[in-house]
Amino acid sequence: MPDIGPRTAIRLFRELGISDMDQLRAAAEAHRIRGQKGFGEKTEEHILKGIRSVEQGQKRMLLSHAYPLGKGMEDHLRSLGHAQVDIAGSLRRMKETIGDIDILVGSDIPEKAMDDFAQYHEVEEILWRGPAKTSVRLLTGTQVDLLVVKPEEYGAALQYFTGSKEHNVELRSLALDKGLKINEYGVWRKESGERLAARTEEDVYAILGMKVMPPEIREAHGEIAASLDGRLPALIQVSDLRGDLHLHSSHSDGNATMRAMAEEGKRLGYEYIAITDHSHTLKVGNGLSAERLRESIAEARLLSEELAPFRVLIGSEVEIDSEGRLDYPPEVLDELDLVIGAAHSNMRMEPDRMTQRLLTVLSDENLDILAHPTGRLINQREGMQFDMAQIMEAAKANRVALELNSYPDRLDLSDAHCRMAVDRGVTISIDTDSHSVADMGNIVYGVATARRGWVTKAAVLNTLGLEALLKRLQ
Repeated sequence: MPDIGPRTAIRLFRELGISDMDQLRAAAEAHRIRGQKGFGEKTEEHILKGIRSVEQGQKRMLLSHAYPLGKGMEDHLRSLGHAQVDIAGSLRRMKETIGDIDILVGSDIPEKAMDDFAQYHEVEEILWRGPAKTSVRLLTGTQVDLLVVKPEEYGAALQYFTGSKEHNVELRSLALDKGLKINEYGVWRKESGERLAARTEEDVYAILGMKVMPPEIREAHGEIAASLDGRLPALIQVSDLRGDLHLHSSHSDGNATMRAMAEEGKRLGYEYIAITDHSHTLKVGNGLSAERLRESIAEARLLSEELAPFRVLIGSEVEIDSEGRLDYPPEVLDELDLVIGAAHSNMRMEPDRMTQRLLTVLSDENLDILAHPTGRLINQREGMQFDMAQIMEAAKANRVALELNSYPDRLDLSDAHCRMAVDRGVTISIDTDSHSVADMGNIVYGVATARRGWVTKAAVLNTLGLEALLKRLQ
């Protein structure tokens, strides 16, 4: 039997229903695979991690899958005259993966709201219907739950069904300390039972002495204390971005021309984009030789003249080798507007070696951005293992931005790593890593992840105008 790779083995063993190491070893022996080159104990462990990751992924969908479905349902209900409609739950908090989709409606006629909900063209089956709640399965297989509340209770319900469990527990504790109680129907004076607030979220939080906080940060990670103390940050918004610094064209593995990507950037209201096709050693990405890269530079200059004042910057997503060296020599890198370093190989190095590899590349004076720093793929692949604190300190010291890659199955940096970067004063670059014009719309998911990580406009490289950006890159 020929050598078998981890991906093939994962597929094979999932079909056999394998879930633990003993079963894996038995199956490996039965199929005469174990002991072959590349299939030892470490490979077994890697395969099991892959199986667990795939199984977990089957339970939760990517944010990019859930968000359009939820917004479509929300828009459908609004179009039928329902004024109080919102996505709730983890989707409103824009978590990177979602279980079921929750929709909240405020109405005095719950029957109409549920009828309108059930008649949405994407609904395949009504799973359950009660006096104020309906659950359906969409054609995609996704479950969507509708909850209908009275209009005067809408704010309390929206708060309750948006915050994480931990956020709501902390909020209830705060209310009790004030002689109040809070639930999905409102905020009440505990002794008299008088309802003090319910109609809007602003009312609910105000009665507790707080300003309403962005849904993305309602996770009990310090947002309640920050609101009480008046320290809530003004979080980054899509409109704050002046450009996208990580885009691919048909020169490497993109499926759109440089012109098409530039025209879409201009349509989106950006001041600039950066075309950053792969460097020459990434053969699978049709990486550019130095000669082909120089052809791209010339094309970008012509486009910039034609589309002025819009600017097409030229860079490269340059491979980082196992020792932390960049793919092109310095004289080639000097010709670029910006350099993005990326590791696409040797991703399973020991943590100490990986840390040293990244520290080495971060000390390279040509590097401007470290792309998708952990290399994770949500529900598919764990990220590289290294000392993130050391990497962030080095990035700050060398004025290298860490990328928040908005590609839906990356979102790398994660929200937790974004918060870590904010706390350490590390610059973040929010980019899409687009390989098509349509991909550029994924920026919404990167910004949502940044917001979950408490990222502000000031912390993001590509909120700078063109002149300030070029000065920073130089």
